[in-house]
Amino acid sequence: MRIAISSESGCGNTTVTKLVSERLGFPMINFTFRQLAEEKGVDFWTLSQMAESDHSIDKELDRRQTEMAMAEKDCVLGSRLAIWMAEKADLKVYLRATPETRAKRIFKREGGSYEERYAETVRRDKANTKRYMDIYGIDNTKPESVADIIIDTDDKTPEEIASIIISEAGKRM
Repeated sequence: MRIAISSESGCGNTTVTKLVSERLGFPMINFTFRQLAEEKGVDFWTLSQMAESDHSIDKELDRRQTEMAMAEKDCVLGSRLAIWMAEKADLKVYLRATPETRAKRIFKREGGSYEERYAETVRRDKANTKRYMDIYGIDNTKPESVADIIIDTDDKTPEEIASIIISEAGKRM
């Protein structure tokens, strides 16, 4: 059982991916821009800016994640494009939340000011959507085209979201 979970930033993707992985006892694959930035010796925002004009950065990240997932019999893959990239996933889940909710979560996690986090979230969403369309022809604003289930996370805890995913996975095992 390969489970792919995607979302925009601040929807709880990493937390939920980890919970589902732990509860099912499956390896978690969540290779992120933050990890790639660390490997390359640059900060996250610098790599994000570089990726806007250098598509090899996204391609490397997505290739590595997909290879890791396909090397496993069972796994939980969490990334912005997991549901599009892991074509052979048995369950594709998209997590959704309003920009306001996501900005509040990012503010709580990273600090700064709410206004800064909100503006940053909206800017990042636009940049990501443009990049994904330019690189892959993927419109990440339309997850219903590939997702098996879409979960609104505004009013749910990570534990509730993980339970929904595990329940759906159980129906497919």
